[in-house]
Amino acid sequence: MSKLIIFNKPFQVLCQFTDEGERKTLADYIDIRAVYPAGRLDFDSEGLLLLTDDGKLQAKISDPKYKLAKTYWVQVEGVATRKDCAALIEGVQLKDGMATAVSCKILSEPALWERIPPIRVRRSIPHSWIELIINEGRNRQVRRMTAAVNLPTLRLVRVAIGEWSLEDLPSGQYKQVDAL
Repeated sequence: MSKLIIFNKPFQVLCQFTDEGERKTLADYIDIRAVYPAGRLDFDSEGLLLLTDDGKLQAKISDPKYKLAKTYWVQVEGVATRKDCAALIEGVQLKDGMATAVSCKILSEPALWERIPPIRVRRSIPHSWIELIINEGRNRQVRRMTAAVNLPTLRLVRVAIGEWSLEDLPSGQYKQVDAL
């Protein structure tokens, strides 16, 4: 049976098991070998990362042709509005083409773990949270999309990929689940 690992990746952890430098990697948190990330999550992003030993499952999760929904909670600088969400759903022009969200909604501040180091908050500039669902996965896509509507990303947390979610899994922890 295939292994499927749900990992809550902390901020500033590489999505690989080795690094030539001194950065933290998956090996600092996951003691199961012969599993590989199904997709990527940026070094400065947090949240759900799926790992598996099954190449077909890895492709189903990470290959853009399958259009698997990825849900992000995004803390942005500025006050997000319904108009901003509508623009993200309609589509924004990025350097590598149009990018559209499957859905977008404004969130009240979610109950999340403390980020280390914490976000630098400027008292004179408000911040807000949105939930953004995309079914692509281009490099730094969510950050570029929010910037396109003048809402720079401060914190980015992936909370779900398809039917898999973090639920109450603490940052830096993982669990093995049955592959669907």
